[in-house]
Amino acid sequence: MSSFCGNSDCLNRSRFLPEPPVSDKFRQYEQLALRVRSFAGLAGIHDRLDPYALAESVGLRVVPLDSVVGLSDEAKALLQSTASGAWSGGATPVLPDGTRVVILNPSHSETRKMATLMEEICHVLLGHQHSELTTDSENAAAGRTHHQQIEEEAYSVGAAALLPYRALACNLSRGQSIRAIAAQAGVSQALVRYRIKILRLSHYLV
Repeated sequence: MSSFCGNSDCLNRSRFLPEPPVSDKFRQYEQLALRVRSFAGLAGIHDRLDPYALAESVGLRVVPLDSVVGLSDEAKALLQSTASGAWSGGATPVLPDGTRVVILNPSHSETRKMATLMEEICHVLLGHQHSELTTDSENAAAGRTHHQQIEEEAYSVGAAALLPYRALACNLSRGQSIRAIAAQAGVSQALVRYRIKILRLSHYLV
């Protein structure tokens, strides 16, 4: 269902390509995000994206942590930690049936889980290789292989799909608060602030 804002300056079209005053890299992320929204069947730039419905369409199955068999209490405690920078979620490699399983940290807020799920969805849609557990031979510490560029792309595209440039700029220009924008898009206020910062839209808050 479309949520047209009534602003004559807002085209309210997913095919509209914004030109935010950012680097070419982040402009590309915005373009990719519009394609994700189009793939999700959204016609309006203000329409809310449902990551859970989109996950199913790309072969991701979200399962609760409690349903995972074989995890020790110590492992479960680690995977549902509330500490700053704690694990937020992840996906398995492709399973024999062609799907992947996504597990989200149950202690996190629903808005954070949605952002994490969108990141995993974008890994799939953007064709990223699955990260693996590896052992550092120098200090024998196990860690997740981390490709900063890939992680940045997945998170940035996912965030832009949840809150597109045009929708954010439109709402800010109409004087909407960060809280109101977050509620409308179904995202956290932190994500709204992140989008405002990287898209250089903070002048609307003055």
